[in-house]
Amino acid sequence: MENFKERWNIKSNWQLVVIFIVFAITGTSSAYLSKPILALFAISKETISGWIYYPLYLLLIFPVYQALLVSYGFIFGQHTFFWAFEKKMLRSCGLGFIVKWFEKL
Repeated sequence: MENFKERWNIKSNWQLVVIFIVFAITGTSSAYLSKPILALFAISKETISGWIYYPLYLLLIFPVYQALLVSYGFIFGQHTFFWAFEKKMLRSCGLGFIVKWFEKL
């Protein structure tokens, strides 16, 4: 735990617990919400091959996760931490242009 606190510059154990809770809720929610989003476009396991459905599902989870992470971080009072975490994650994925776009807003 001390390693996380040191690496992420976290002050208290309570803040660390809240951050772990946000990560857990975000992962579960993004997987849960991606299925109805695909259904809006009439994409389901019954309408297309599993070889197409599951890659689309996994690709959709990524942007849903990113949006929910910052949103839940805001709700739980950790927006500063999660916005910095998000920017770092997007840059490491080669999507730094998204960060630049948001910084212009």
